Formats: sequence, structure tokens, C-alpha cells
Amino acid sequence: MGDLKGFLNIKRKIAGYRPVEERINDYSEVELQLSDDERRAQAARCMDCGIPFCHWSCTVSNVMPEWQDALYRGDWKGAWEQLEETNPFPEFTGRVCPALCEASCVLGFNDDPVTIRQNELAVIEKAFELGLVVPRPPKRRNGKKVAIIGGGPSGLSTAYYLNRAGFTVTLYEGDRKLGGYLRYGIPDFKLDKGFIERRVSIMEKEGITFVTNARVGTARYAFGTSGSDSVIVDAKKLAEENDLVLLAIGARDARDLVVPGRELAGIHQALDFLSLQNRMCAGESCEDVSVQNGEPVSAFGKRVVVIGGGDTGADCVGTSNRQGALRVTQIEVLPKPPEHRPANEPWPLWPKVMKTSSSHLEGCERLWSVSTKEFIGRNGHVEAIRACRVQWTEIDGKWSMAEIPGSDFEIGADFVLLAMGFTHVVQEGLVADLGLELDPRGNVRTAGTFHTSNPKVWAAGDSRKGASLVVHAIADGRAAAEAILAKLG
Repeated sequence: MGDLKGFLNIKRKIAGYRPVEERINDYSEVELQLSDDERRAQAARCMDCGIPFCHWSCTVSNVMPEWQDALYRGDWKGAWEQLEETNPFPEFTGRVCPALCEASCVLGFNDDPVTIRQNELAVIEKAFELGLVVPRPPKRRNGKKVAIIGGGPSGLSTAYYLNRAGFTVTLYEGDRKLGGYLRYGIPDFKLDKGFIERRVSIMEKEGITFVTNARVGTARYAFGTSGSDSVIVDAKKLAEENDLVLLAIGARDARDLVVPGRELAGIHQALDFLSLQNRMCAGESCEDVSVQNGEPVSAFGKRVVVIGGGDTGADCVGTSNRQGALRVTQIEVLPKPPEHRPANEPWPLWPKVMKTSSSHLEGCERLWSVSTKEFIGRNGHVEAIRACRVQWTEIDGKWSMAEIPGSDFEIGADFVLLAMGFTHVVQEGLVADLGLELDPRGNVRTAGTFHTSNPKVWAAGDSRKGASLVVHAIADGRAAAEAILAKLG
């Protein structure tokens, strides 16, 4: 342990964001970075606790005290080596993880927690800068072949670990580029996609084969694209030719809002909207999806209403502002969260508290305890939302919602984005093609393991657990790789 009084003498310092008037004109990353000396000082705040609850709350089990001590001492190589032992992609989590660890930081019990997420990002970026992150292909192969379907965080994580264990890994991705939700769901202003390309390039040089634009499965709604230039892959044949097939296809079945007027033009799912903008930023052809009902899928000059108060909704806010929205309103059916940790969510648990993202700071009206009752249209296009206020009541630990009589009101809207999360894995197509059983939540049934009802097919990540965080998907991919290694050796 380096600076024994660092936590007493040094205050938490975050890098902050680029100026609003600058960042809303581009899609470059909004978060700034501290200098190396400032970052080392922040690492000195880590107390090297006897029981590091940051480690307990981290899904990938990062050993924060060890690598932060190395960072404080200026040992960037040592910090990176310790970080890499548990996290294959710290350049992703360092940017988009909500930092579960910081909510459990012991220092945060009565002071501001250590800036663990930003410290992590500084370590991996310095490692790349110093040329430490280089391809390390396995010295020998074990003769086992595994096909992974899905190139999101869980699929990439499984591929990373299996390849290093000597497996021959081929990963099939339905989109034209790898990354899954990392690439097509998270805006560039939070995660520059060049960092995905950088990591994928290393993994390719380590011996992993990536097949993109692949349509795996024979059913109509097979996972992936359906263009004339798609690579057609027979799912059953894939299972026959490999020792094991792993599904890492995410949970892309978006939750819909079934109310009168839902069929009106101008109402879009959030992921469709965000994906389109990310594709445009990447220079991909979007002619087939950029226009619907004769109008561009764009927030430019429109009154935007985002339904859903989570991170995806916030991403829609930031993207809408960059597209030139006239105004943006975000509504959430749940009540407004408290500013500070509530008594029923004591430390070191993750607290449900008020979050204000960089997107919210760029301009947005936020409404809570609001339920959408109807979309109002004119000439087939949405022009307003009829909503009402709701009251939440807790009875015996369960919350119930009731409409407040006479609270109806309208919000002008000609561009509506549904950001209400995802229900489960897409069940049509690949999942049905392989005859996989589903659990009560509609995801691929694995009964607590990675085994599906098909003995040659396993599943990992959101496809078996439901939509969750990037860090959870990475951790589940690693656990799947460990289970496959134990089975196939």
C-alpha cells in the first residue's frame, strides 16, 4: 500500500465533460480525462481495505486495491497485468460500466468513493499507449472446435478465453461489424467504435475467426441480416461440425407499448433509432431503414418524447439533441428516485438513486410518475401523447400503481422513442430452428448452467439471463468459457 493517508488528504476528482455547446455538434466521446499525475493521485485514495467490497460488487471480480496501488506507484504495466487477469475488455467497461464497484467502495460509506471506473480506463489506455497490449496467440491448439453465434460482449468474452485456452474458435455475427449492443446500441459519444475495432484486430491476430454479415439459421427471422450478400450458415450443420455451439445472441425483443394509436407513423423503438445513428456514424449504408412512411427517421426539428427513464432513454435524449430536435421530453412511469441512498438500500448494495447523465445536461425535460394512455395522430402521423399522473403505493413490500383521477394531460410529440427495455431473446428464427426450450421469462432455458435443451448447444449472456449490463455479459462469457473448458478440456 502506497499513500496510507491518501484517502484523508486527497479529494475525489472527476474529469467532467466537454462543454455542452461543443459536444452537441458532434458524436465524439463527451468524457474528458485527467492527467497521469492526477489519475495516480486519485488511485492513492484507495484504502486497501481488509474486506474490499468493490471487489465483491464487481461482476468480473477485478482486484481494485492491487491494481490501483500499482497505478499510484506509477507502475502502469503492473496495474494493467493485474487488471487484465479478470477483465478482458477494460476499455469497454471503463467507458460504459455504471461502476457497481464505486457504490460499494468502503471510502464511499462516509466520503466520496474512489474513481475506480475512470482509473480503470486510464490504465488500459496507458497500456495501449505503451505498446503493452499485443496479440498473444496460444502456443498450441487442443483440437477442439467451438462456434459462437453473436459478436456482442458475451460472445467476444467467451471467444477471448476459449482461444487463449487453445480452442479453435469461429464467431458468427449477424451485423456487418462486431460488437453487438456495444456497437449498435451505445452511442459513439459514450463509446468511440474505434476502440472496438482495435480490440477485434488483436483478437483476429490471436487466431479467432470472425464471420460477419452471417445469417445463421434457416427460419424466416434468423438471427442476423437478410441481405442478398449475407453469408448463409446452416445452424444444424454448424452443430454437427463443431464440438459445441454457443449462443450469445442477446435479448433483442424490445418491450412495446400497446395503447391506442401505436400504429401511427413517427413512433420508433429506441434500439432501431440508436442503431441507425451508429450505422450512419460508421458510414454504413442505411437506405433500407433510414426512411419510414416516406419520412427520415430523424429527430431534426421535431418535438421528441422519449418513453423510458433508463440509460437507453438517456442515449436517445443525447442523440436527439445532436440531430437537432426542437425539444426533448423524457417520461418515466416510475417515481422520481431520491438524490441519496435510501434507508432500505444500505451500503454496500447498489442504490436506486437519481442519475443525471451527460445527455440530460445537454437539454431535456424529465417527467416521473407518468403513464402513457394514447398516441394522438393526424393524417396517420403522431402529433401528441395523452398521458396521466400515477401514484405509487407500497403494501407489504410490494408496489402498486394507480392512476390519479383527473390528471390527464397532453404532450406535443411528432417523434416518439420507446425505450422501455427488452423482454427476452428473439424466439423466432435461430432459437426455434434449433428447437431450444425457453424458461418462464422467455429466454433460452439453461437451468442455472450454460446447457440448453440441445446437448450440442450452450447459451451465454443476455440470451439466457435477459437484458443486463455489459459487464454482466462479459462475466457470463468468461464463466461459459470456463465451463466449456471443464467439459471439453
